[in-house]
Amino acid sequence: MKDVLKFLPAATLAVGLALSAAPAMAQQPAPAPKAAAAPAQPKSSPAAIAAAKEILQIKNATAMYQGAVPGLVEKTKIALTQQNLNYQKDLNEVAPIVAQQLAGRQNEIGEGMAQIYASEFTEQELKDLVTFYKSPLGKKLIEAEPRAIGLSMAFMNSWAQNFADTVMGAFRAEMRKRGKEI
Repeated sequence: MKDVLKFLPAATLAVGLALSAAPAMAQQPAPAPKAAAAPAQPKSSPAAIAAAKEILQIKNATAMYQGAVPGLVEKTKIALTQQNLNYQKDLNEVAPIVAQQLAGRQNEIGEGMAQIYASEFTEQELKDLVTFYKSPLGKKLIEAEPRAIGLSMAFMNSWAQNFADTVMGAFRAEMRKRGKEI
């Protein structure tokens, strides 16, 4: 049971990130599984993309991916070093060069996120969201939501720990009825 609980914080973090990335997204049915190649999304208007970028800027979305390039360079260097121990010195010297060559590419993530927002919301909805996020309540949401999500995740983890004991007790009780102690 404890092994299962180890995965709960990661799952709640994923949920938290999803909630913090798009708290105002309307509930929609799950998309159908995609084929091998995703169809091209229709081009959004420049105004829709601009509004989507403004939303992402207001929400400080860049914080989610600002370390993507150095992080992936480091991860790749570690993987290559594990496969090529004789090249450790060279790989350590090459890593900063590669990181410098690829610096700024994380901005592609922001562009992609803006395209996604612009394809999920109409131009007017995006403009309305910008207005909302600039309102006192919208500002409060942006400020308070990370703490609320963090506290919610902590509550879920605590609940899961306590409930796991309840589940374990129920299993033991049922197994005792069968004459087996676990």
